[in-house]
Amino acid sequence: MLVLDSPPTDSPPSAVAVGVFDGVHVGHQQILGRVVDRAAAEGLCAAVVTFDTHPAFTLRPQNAPLLLTDLAQKLDLFESLGLQRAVVLPFGDGLAATSPEDFIDEVLVAGLNTKLVVAGADFHFGADREGSAGTLRVAGARCGFGVETVDLYHFPLAPEPVSSTSIRRALAGSRVADVAQMLGRPYAIRGVVIEGDRRGITVGFPTANIPVATDRAWPADGVYAGFFTDSDDRRYGCAINIGRRPTFFEHAEHSILEAHLLDFDGDLYGHEVQVEFLRFLRSERRFSGIDALAAQLKKDVENARRIIAQSI
Repeated sequence: MLVLDSPPTDSPPSAVAVGVFDGVHVGHQQILGRVVDRAAAEGLCAAVVTFDTHPAFTLRPQNAPLLLTDLAQKLDLFESLGLQRAVVLPFGDGLAATSPEDFIDEVLVAGLNTKLVVAGADFHFGADREGSAGTLRVAGARCGFGVETVDLYHFPLAPEPVSSTSIRRALAGSRVADVAQMLGRPYAIRGVVIEGDRRGITVGFPTANIPVATDRAWPADGVYAGFFTDSDDRRYGCAINIGRRPTFFEHAEHSILEAHLLDFDGDLYGHEVQVEFLRFLRSERRFSGIDALAAQLKKDVENARRIIAQSI
């Protein structure tokens, strides 16, 4: 997939989707999949336009949402869906003030030679979010591109459609199995393994430690079963603890992720890794001492191993 930081000047005729696509959840996948399918059927380039950061960081920084995917993850997911080009626009005050009509003319028409736009039913864009699917249809009649809309994705009996907001809410409630359903894959966090801070205190369960990024959405503090992928793409089952480790630290300021890899013995310090969350096991709590904690960790590992075996 070709990744560009500005609209090209020599684009082939394209089918295009535009959006933040934070999480690239099953609703986003329907839109992007339609782009790929229609591009293949009509001999077009399958393209997506997104942004280097969430627009809310510019428009309302005090209320900006925690991100479900960083840019690298998002681009990897785009490529896995079959998209051929991704235009990543820097989102700042200039782009925020761009009218829907100018965005269409500069990015979609002059930049991407757009012949088809696929958008969600609730799609809005441009300054003050004034642009909509209707705006696209008016421009399409003038500029020669078609517009297709895709309804919001709604699981049967679910109280609301799938959205990035509903996924964040589920993460905050430890419902990682529900999140996996809405994403079409387990929720994943990437990070660099750092040295732990227990200063020689051990409980017989060595962990790979990853700091909690302040701009990312994390599952609520607790213990989870999941998978761990190292920098060489080797994948291991793991038991994951997210929290402030109250048995060791009474007033820790920040949570940390600790992943105990099943059937692994090695050094991962400095490695860029990925942790996926399959199932919530229990809430984090303070234990009376190391022996009580170790006994519980043994149970956690046994439960994680059982869940992981069922998922393979």
